[in-house]
Amino acid sequence: MTHFNSADLSSMERIYRGNLINCVTGFKSANLLGTQSKDGVDNVAIFSSVTHLGSNPPLFSFVQRPLGYGVDHTYENLKETGILTLNHINSELVDRAHQSSAKYDPNVSEFDHLQIEKQVREGFTAPFVKNAAIQVAAQYESEYYLKENDCILVICRITDIFIKEGIQTEDGWLHLEKAGTVTINGLDGYATTQMEKRLSYAKVDEELKELDIN
Repeated sequence: MTHFNSADLSSMERIYRGNLINCVTGFKSANLLGTQSKDGVDNVAIFSSVTHLGSNPPLFSFVQRPLGYGVDHTYENLKETGILTLNHINSELVDRAHQSSAKYDPNVSEFDHLQIEKQVREGFTAPFVKNAAIQVAAQYESEYYLKENDCILVICRITDIFIKEGIQTEDGWLHLEKAGTVTINGLDGYATTQMEKRLSYAKVDEELKELDIN
C-alpha cells in the first residue's frame, strides 16, 4: 500500500494534497443550499459538507470556509434572514450545481445565471430547487468557530421537508437511489449510487444471526 506520513502531507503540492484529503474520508453528500439576501437577491450554492446531527430536534450542520474569499454568500444571507433550503442534487443538476461554487458577485443570482429552476413556496423566503426530489427548509440555530482551520461549523434546525412521491417507505426511510441523489468524491467527482441492502437494527444478542460470517 502507498503510505503518506505527516511530513509527506505537509510538503505536498496544494492541489494534490487537497484532492487526496478530500477523497480519503469517503463519499460526501451533494446538496444545493438556497438563500435570499436581505435585498431580495436569491443565491444557491453547492455544499459537500452537510452532515446529519440528530433527529430530535432535527438538526444538520455544514462547514463554512474561511470568510472573506468570495465564497460566503450563503452564510451571510443565512445570518441576515435566518432561513435556508437544502436541496438534493441529481444527475440532471450536476454540471450547473458544480458551477455554483464559482465566486459570483453577491448581486448575481446563480438561479438565473446558471438556469437552475427555482421553486418559490408560500411562507418561505428562501428559494427551493424545483428539480430536487428532496427539499428541506431550515433555520439558523447556532455556530462554532473552528480555530484549527478558521472555518465555521453552522448548525441548522429543520422546519419543513418536501419529498417527491414514491421515495419514502412506510417506516419513514428514504430511498435516495429512487430520488436520483448523487454523491461527491473529493472536490469534483460525482457518482450515482446502487442500493446493496438494508439491515435491521443492530443488537448484541443477535449479532451473528444475519451476518455473513462462517
